Amino acid sequence: MRRANTDAGRLPALSVPRFVGRDREVAVLGEALGQAPAVVLIDGEAGIGKTRLLREFLVSPGERGRRVLVGTCPELRVPYTLGAVVDAVRDGVGSVSGLGLSGLCGALRPLFPEWAADLPPTPEPLEDATAARHRLFHAFVEVLNRLDVAVLALEDVHWADEATLEFLLFLVSRRPQPVSVVVTYRRKEVPPDSLLLRLSSRLPADAHLVRLALKPLGIGETAAIVSSMLADEPLSTAFAAFLHARTEGIPLAVEELVRLMHDRADLIRQGGGWARRRLDRIEVPPTIRDAMLERVGRLSPDIQAVLYAVSVLSAPANYVTLKAVTGLSEDRFAEPAADALGCGLLREDGRGHWSFHHALARQAVYEAIPAQERRALHVRAGRALENSPLPPVAQLARHFRLAGDVEASCRYTERAADLSMQTGDVATAALLLHNLVTTVALPVEPLVRLAMKIQFQALPGSDPYSTIIESLQSALRTQALTPQQQAPVRFQIGRVLMVAGVIEAGRHEILRAVPDLAPDSLEAARARTLLALPLGNAQPVSEHLRWLGEAPAVAPSIPPHERLRLVQERAFALLLLGEVAGWTEARRIPDDTADPREAATLAIGHRNVGDAAMRWGRSDEAGARLARAQALAERHELRDYLGPIASSRAHLDWFTGAWAGLAERASRLIDDEDGVPLKDRCEAILVAGLLQAAAGDRAEAAERLRFAAQDDQQRIEAAAALAQLCLRDGDIDEALRLTEEPAEISVGTGIWSRAVEVAPVRIAALVAAGRLGHAADLVTTFERALGGTDAPAPQASLVLCRAMLAEADGRLTDAAGLFARAADAWQALPRPYDALLARERHARCLLAADPHEAGLLILSDVSRALADLGAHNDADRVAETLNERGRDTRAARGRGRPGYGNRLSPRELEVARLLVGGRTNRQIAEALGVSTQTVASQLKSAMRKLCVTSRTVLALKVVESGLVGEQGQPPTGDEKIPPSSTGREEIRVSGRRL
Repeated sequence: MRRANTDAGRLPALSVPRFVGRDREVAVLGEALGQAPAVVLIDGEAGIGKTRLLREFLVSPGERGRRVLVGTCPELRVPYTLGAVVDAVRDGVGSVSGLGLSGLCGALRPLFPEWAADLPPTPEPLEDATAARHRLFHAFVEVLNRLDVAVLALEDVHWADEATLEFLLFLVSRRPQPVSVVVTYRRKEVPPDSLLLRLSSRLPADAHLVRLALKPLGIGETAAIVSSMLADEPLSTAFAAFLHARTEGIPLAVEELVRLMHDRADLIRQGGGWARRRLDRIEVPPTIRDAMLERVGRLSPDIQAVLYAVSVLSAPANYVTLKAVTGLSEDRFAEPAADALGCGLLREDGRGHWSFHHALARQAVYEAIPAQERRALHVRAGRALENSPLPPVAQLARHFRLAGDVEASCRYTERAADLSMQTGDVATAALLLHNLVTTVALPVEPLVRLAMKIQFQALPGSDPYSTIIESLQSALRTQALTPQQQAPVRFQIGRVLMVAGVIEAGRHEILRAVPDLAPDSLEAARARTLLALPLGNAQPVSEHLRWLGEAPAVAPSIPPHERLRLVQERAFALLLLGEVAGWTEARRIPDDTADPREAATLAIGHRNVGDAAMRWGRSDEAGARLARAQALAERHELRDYLGPIASSRAHLDWFTGAWAGLAERASRLIDDEDGVPLKDRCEAILVAGLLQAAAGDRAEAAERLRFAAQDDQQRIEAAAALAQLCLRDGDIDEALRLTEEPAEISVGTGIWSRAVEVAPVRIAALVAAGRLGHAADLVTTFERALGGTDAPAPQASLVLCRAMLAEADGRLTDAAGLFARAADAWQALPRPYDALLARERHARCLLAADPHEAGLLILSDVSRALADLGAHNDADRVAETLNERGRDTRAARGRGRPGYGNRLSPRELEVARLLVGGRTNRQIAEALGVSTQTVASQLKSAMRKLCVTSRTVLALKVVESGLVGEQGQPPTGDEKIPPSSTGREEIRVSGRRL
């Protein structure tokens, strides 16, 4: 480190910069908080002055006498509910003695153990986790009211945990609103699914909302700041412009650059004011970080030691803790501590706790500490905090993890995660465990135990699995383990791989683990249950049932939530294997629980049973199970589970014909890379592809279906849909190739629950290829596997396959009857799209056997119904047949929506106008806020109505008819289309554009 330049000693000491350039913002704050309780959102980039604005306002004369509580959300997630709010209350309130709190406030005891003598007894636990959380919120509100708190201000809310955000929403939605709420945040760092966005978007109608977006300072304001640091002497014009250009008017950057130039002795007096030596010669650090580090490098080693200690501790710390972390003796600590506080980087709060003025400064200093010294500092920090009256277990877990103390980091991380689970904060518990397992080389026993506890669904990002798998594999490579020690590790690797959707690799690892797992262990039971799941390249159904039968009874000591996990996994396996006993097992899954760990398992269990019910054709059961899973996720605040559940719901809506708005919902799920794991987004991508195929967007449909096929649970249905597209194009060989393996995996192995979609397409491909014998054999195998099982969807699929065989054999009357039976069976589920396609084939068989009116009437009804559903590609195909037989279909419409005959609907007219203006489908979609699939469907409908066959002719037709001007403008008196940017056609999944 370099010593300070001795020239700096001849310069005057720098003053704290004056607060300038924010008069308007202070006035707005004063007006907002001077009225009824308000909600004030202060947004600005790092270093812009949000904290300074808030603190200057709160000490202004107009605010004196009002009680204000201020808290800061740390960068690191805390393991206790409402961490920033707890700190704000603790910092601003000495005691709650004498407040006369009701028994409700006993709920605060776990958060404020130091107030145990003054708080009421702990109330009885509530079974409902959400009710317990809201009781806590009500207790906080009572304390705020009794203390007459006027304003609750929280800083850096972009880092807030979910519980804190939920409390803020609770406060601002109450009527009357108990206190004014002020939050500061960086908009660019707010996750797209953050509850913070609801503070502004879902406030009650009568809420008093004020937004403040802080902008950089101008040249004059920059000069005023610098002048205030230099005894209010003026700056040269060139120097002010230089500073503004280099700092872009960011107050923190201005202050740091001036302090650095002062330390360098780069400042000189010139012409009665301050300037800088040769502006074109002296290098300027390009970032705030570089300026800070150069300035810190000029300080003495002991002052640096103090700054290092503050940066390592991260959270505000008192004098005693800081001294312990520096390792300096009392006589060496006092003076450098005072100098460090006076250098402008640190601040001291009302409790005597020290921290950096800005997170950027803390991070810059922390990253500059040599690695070995940093580990030593974390050791001292951990030991110092262990001796505090209220040991902060999350901070201790972090310090010992970064210090390399494996035993201590495991102990405190597990305690912190358990505490998070007790308060219902599953996401923080998962994050704490994930960070430890993926960053510390743990011994096998704690590694396996902690990996088992991670709720992957609660972790952010589309792939929380890879790093866990790598940590487990590393343990196998680097540790000398017996086969019995390797087995639990291999089981965990296999389990995580299967959860991630990598089925075959996961099954391989579990098979290697099974012989060496303890016979009556939880792992032994779960391993066999997972092997029983007919996923991946499934084995014959008997092989999967054998694994399920071999699953041992678990020991009585197994925790209840693990027993529940076994129940739901067993139920799912039985249902996928087509066993009616699976429904009995599914009824053992409770509807709700008070345990957050059980709640997560229940949500997954009900979603899995809902998925299986879809395959069986039990739509009501599927809908009820998915609704139950969603209610559990919402009730227990398992927000990361909502996206996957919504993907399953979208899939069910595809089957049941609830297509209104479905494309837009699927697109939102596809775009949500942080909230929905990749394997669940694949389900939404499948739904989007199926909708596009039905609408006639073949190229986009094929691309999406190919992507969805990468996920094991979607690949069979995706392959079937792709093969159907190939058959319509006349590519029989490709259809055969696409369906060969899926048909063998499902029909060939006897696992009929996966055969519903692929079996009819495989039959169609075999028939088209003239391989009727193979088609008949496949139908026989399907029928033998299904038997008389009460599974409506597979039974309808089987009838459809028989109808196709009868049609191929030339038995048209029999085929017509079987297609009619299939249509009725599909409609009863209901699966209206499949019913209409079967009804179309019924009509075509009638026409082929004996051309008469009945077949044409059926086709007319089918055409209207397909168009109303949104399957315009199929509707066009049927309409073409009707037109060929002399039937005019241009005015035909089904029931439900208004009929426009051969006139364009209002939305079709809007699309046509934009088309005339030269816009592409994507641009039209963006302008109207819809999907490109919707635009394509509306264009096809418009072309059909106006009897044209291309976009170009359509554009000419609407201009000639006077519906729209040549530049795409509406006729006089029509309302113009408002621009919108809400619609998106282009999506990305894991870096790929779809």
